[in-house]
Amino acid sequence: MQARARIVIVGVAAIAAVVTSAGAADYPTRPIKLVVPYSAGGPTDVLGRLVGEYLGRDLKQPVIVENKAGAQGAIGAEAVARSEPDGYTLFVTAASIFVLNPMLYKKLPYDPVKDFRMLALVTDLPVVMEVHPSVPAKTVAEFVAYAKQNPGKLNFGSAGTGGTIHLAGEMFKQMAGVDIVHVPYKGAGPALTDLLSGNIQLMFDTIGTALPPVKSGMLRAIGVSSAKRISDLPDVPTIIESGYPDYAVSVWYGISAPAKLPDEIAQKISASLDRALSDEAFRASLEKIGFPPLRPKSQPEIDKFINDDRARWAGVIKSLNISLD
Repeated sequence: MQARARIVIVGVAAIAAVVTSAGAADYPTRPIKLVVPYSAGGPTDVLGRLVGEYLGRDLKQPVIVENKAGAQGAIGAEAVARSEPDGYTLFVTAASIFVLNPMLYKKLPYDPVKDFRMLALVTDLPVVMEVHPSVPAKTVAEFVAYAKQNPGKLNFGSAGTGGTIHLAGEMFKQMAGVDIVHVPYKGAGPALTDLLSGNIQLMFDTIGTALPPVKSGMLRAIGVSSAKRISDLPDVPTIIESGYPDYAVSVWYGISAPAKLPDEIAQKISASLDRALSDEAFRASLEKIGFPPLRPKSQPEIDKFINDDRARWAGVIKSLNISLD
């Protein structure tokens, strides 16, 4: 009896392996769902729809964007983490969801390391250090000197406590040794409105949002967080070259899937995403909406990129003793 039972078990396992292999070979055979963990109409949603359109054309199956907003991206992340790892549910993830949330919340309904498989990094945006024109500083050095002359009197805004924009300010505050006060808002829009009106003096803003008021002269850019100067603001120095060699902040987005996604399906999706990132028309469409596209990266390069980002933020969050539970 035991021998017969073993034969049945082995047979079932073999059939399952064949079915899985056949499914992977034929993938995709039906529409794919791409979960965006933010509201419809926002920049991440637009990014997700552009990626979805390309994948749909390339893989020859419709890609349906589903918005699951809330809880700093945790609602969407949990939904994908618990979905079937069959390649028919993908996730537009952000640095804050994979790197910051686990450091800021003791209890999360997902584990970015155990529950997800990263398939591609799509874009990596620097932040712009921008000030209201009433601030008499045209460089980072001048701002630091002015802040030291006015401790506790300058305010910087963010889209909310614990987000990348908030922590970008805290990292600068720590490195420069200045006493500037964080003012959290419910979204980047209200924070930018108060900066434009002069109610706050400083903001570390993503490039897409920062460019219009900076180019119109309503705000002054004094530094960018990238390793090199950016083409949109060629005359604005990096914060690194302004005297802070360890300052590096970016807001990255990528595409991931449930961790147990079979290798063959993962490779098909990754190859499609790599083709997108090598396609000049697709790259131009991202540039147009303020998302500088990355070039395709190998899995070790993706892993190193995310681990480096984790290491960079761990020290900042630990020193600030921030917890959002």
